[in-house]
Amino acid sequence: MQEHEIVDRAITSRRSVRSFLDTPVPRATVEAILATAARAPSGTNVQPWKVHVLTGARKEELSRRILAAHDEEYARRKQKLPPLHSEEYSYYPVEWFEPYLARRRKIGWDMYGLLEIGKQDYDKMHAQHGRNYTFFGAPVGMIFSIDRRMRQGSWLDYGMFLQSIMIAARGHGLSTCPQQAFAPFHRVIEEVLPLPAADMVVCGMALGYEDEKAPVNQLRTERAAVGEFVTFVD
Repeated sequence: MQEHEIVDRAITSRRSVRSFLDTPVPRATVEAILATAARAPSGTNVQPWKVHVLTGARKEELSRRILAAHDEEYARRKQKLPPLHSEEYSYYPVEWFEPYLARRRKIGWDMYGLLEIGKQDYDKMHAQHGRNYTFFGAPVGMIFSIDRRMRQGSWLDYGMFLQSIMIAARGHGLSTCPQQAFAPFHRVIEEVLPLPAADMVVCGMALGYEDEKAPVNQLRTERAAVGEFVTFVD
């Protein structure tokens, strides 16, 4: 296999896996992945990323506490009460528009279809969303934070770092799932992790070995053709 094919395979084989085996991942492997990903570029080499790796009892504690908050929020929505938790930054637009709305809807219904969750099965949707907070059963969970004084450029850099982790993981035969779902529960996370007061939660990420038998992992997302988003200017 030629060198470019190895790189291409690592990138194209990356998927958001939503069910993992409980097979442990050695700490040395996690450290190797993060060391490789740390070669991601950042403006003037500021390296704005901070990673909190959770395993064992601490991961279970975080999952338990966020799941309780997640269930409380669901109960409040049913009662039409305002939420108690929200992210500190805007991830999605206030109002959706095309073509992004159609893409968002498609992946949602494709996933729920594999899980046999109907459009009105709100309790099942809630339960499936809650699996985020168990890191989908992965043995390693990561929470990413950034100093809130950093600006948009550092957030762009952060995205390259996150992608580098996911690609490096493929080289070790591991899978990942980046999870913005953790961001609204930053106050719960701050109670479990020793986050500096200046830090803001960016997202979470599950890391482990894919459960290839899980129906949800049969999901394959589509990508727009190059001609739809690229303009060549001669």
